[in-house]
Amino acid sequence: MPRLTIDTAYLTEQLKTLLKIPSPTGYTDTVVRHVAKELERLGLKVELTRRGAISALRQGSRRASARAVVSHLDTLGAQVKRIKENGRLELVPIGHWSARFAEGARCMIFSDAGTYRGTILPLKASGHTYNEEVDTLPVGWDYVELRVDALSRDAAEMARLGIEVGDTVAIDPQPEFLDNGYIVSRHLDNKAGVAVMLAAIKAMEDSGASTPVDTHWLFTIAEEVGVGAASILTPDIASMIAVDNGTSAPGQNSAEFGVTIGMADQTGPFDYHLTKKLVRICQDEDIRYQKDIFRYYRSDSASALEAGHDVRTALITFGVDASHGYERIHMHALRSLSELITAYLTSPVEIERDRNFHAGLKGFTRQPDVEAAQELASDTDPAE
Repeated sequence: MPRLTIDTAYLTEQLKTLLKIPSPTGYTDTVVRHVAKELERLGLKVELTRRGAISALRQGSRRASARAVVSHLDTLGAQVKRIKENGRLELVPIGHWSARFAEGARCMIFSDAGTYRGTILPLKASGHTYNEEVDTLPVGWDYVELRVDALSRDAAEMARLGIEVGDTVAIDPQPEFLDNGYIVSRHLDNKAGVAVMLAAIKAMEDSGASTPVDTHWLFTIAEEVGVGAASILTPDIASMIAVDNGTSAPGQNSAEFGVTIGMADQTGPFDYHLTKKLVRICQDEDIRYQKDIFRYYRSDSASALEAGHDVRTALITFGVDASHGYERIHMHALRSLSELITAYLTSPVEIERDRNFHAGLKGFTRQPDVEAAQELASDTDPAE
């Protein structure tokens, strides 16, 4: 089947909606409800784990050696570490992100008494008071505080508000969708990946596309703290593709256009055969792509393997500029990812042995080790 047409208007609207729903790790119930209802509206059977990770099944021709596509619903955020004597809040980050990007952020505090608005500020925020010291203050979570937009001039007044240690803080995304296709926002990692998956599902449902095996659409809720897909896979899943962000920064080969295929992350190489297949599909379907390696990066696939799942994994990404900060992507990459997902899921199963949990050597894969052909002979002068 040729690559399917992706409804980019639907993709955009889903991304806008997802960005409006705060979902730092540990506070994901609302976004889980939204995505679960949308999956059911699209016609899929949905199940939730106890904590809210989503598994949606789309049946194929058989159950054995099923395929999975995974993205995560949780984002970066913060928690209240301490109520300070000046009526402001000391924070610790949820996930790994720099306090450099926290400075100036508008945010929402979730307390038992209700929600409050606030701003994360450096300890020395006023140039009229601190003069040049506003530029020499070190960067770090010890040097910022949360100013709550309520009467909280001291610790006693803060206590009366009902804000407590451990309360979750969600950072405003501040999204902009530009006419030239660029999207700038916090939390594109990985709200954009979720929107990509929903758009791929819609394309498959609209076209009535059939698949050779079942597809498990997985949405995890704790990837930013390293848990990810550790406990959501079932034994019949033989291969899993993670959809996440790639880093389009100096020294990287990722791009904000097309698909960036991860060849390795900090946990090591991705599955050789699954990754090669994705590259072939991009070539056959004329989907723009590039390859990259991420040294300080892990995704849902890493957590699945570390949990002991015997599953082939691959990573496909949309290039993000300034990941875990004020992120920027382009719609071209999101559409390309959805196209690749649909093309992969409708493609034939090539490793039939993968339907077995354990099997003998027959049918086991091969990796090439033949010496490459070279045109230069030993008596040839390359300069001639």
